[in-house]
Amino acid sequence: MSDTRSEMLDAIAFTVPADALDHFEAALSAVCRAVSFYHDEDKDIWDLQGVKERGAFEPELASALAVAELLTGVSPAITRGLVPVGGWLARTQAAFPEQKIGRRFVVRGTHISAPPIPGRLTLTLDAGLAFGTGEHNSTRGCLLALERLARHARPSRILDLGTGSGILAIATAKLLHRPVLATDIDPRAVRVAAANARLNWQAALVSTLQADGWSSPVITRAAPYDLVLANILARPLCAMARDLAAHLAPGGHAILAGLLTTQARWVLSAHRRHGLVLTHHIKDGAWSILTLRKPS
Repeated sequence: MSDTRSEMLDAIAFTVPADALDHFEAALSAVCRAVSFYHDEDKDIWDLQGVKERGAFEPELASALAVAELLTGVSPAITRGLVPVGGWLARTQAAFPEQKIGRRFVVRGTHISAPPIPGRLTLTLDAGLAFGTGEHNSTRGCLLALERLARHARPSRILDLGTGSGILAIATAKLLHRPVLATDIDPRAVRVAAANARLNWQAALVSTLQADGWSSPVITRAAPYDLVLANILARPLCAMARDLAAHLAPGGHAILAGLLTTQARWVLSAHRRHGLVLTHHIKDGAWSILTLRKPS
């Protein structure tokens, strides 16, 4: 008989105001297998939910939530519970239908076996393994920005900083037929991204690496980059603005996401101080995606 305790996942849920979302999402993302968030536009609040292995990473979760509370001054009422692994996976798949994004992409879970759609590039990956499956506004917006950029630019040196599930690196490799360096500080995300690259037959073009951003000598030695994708959060994007500008090739582009539209001016100002200019701004719900360029 199987041990039902080992077949359960911890579920964490709470509600926060919009200006605290990025900090608490980062706290959950640090330890959870999957994080989802839903916007109550009438009240301008966000419901966050995360699932993780039963009993795992409790000290790390407590520490991450404490930091988020300290930075925001918000102390949400946290609800804890258990969900069955099988039931969670089934609900995840049911909530992850095929998604057509822009004119070129379609995102599918492995549970979808339909034939390829003519004219579209299929990105196959499962929800809940690491951040980024196309259903979130930021990921979708990055794919739209990438599609638009590919109409007039052919970058050859490409970095996906904070790759998560690897979806942006895989999409870039399929669209541009160029090698992509996909990095993340989380070793679990790196493993998932590598597996997804293999699943999508892009392992030859997508190289994965565990690295702490621009402090990694592997990342800096491969510079300058013609394209940098960074779907992270507003605060780290601002902190890395100087390094991004320094390691971007003249004429190169950066697609930045993971920021609320209310944070877009802050992020843009941080990058303008280092010489980058805005070429396109996508707004998707409460989220913004910025395409920047380094003048030639």
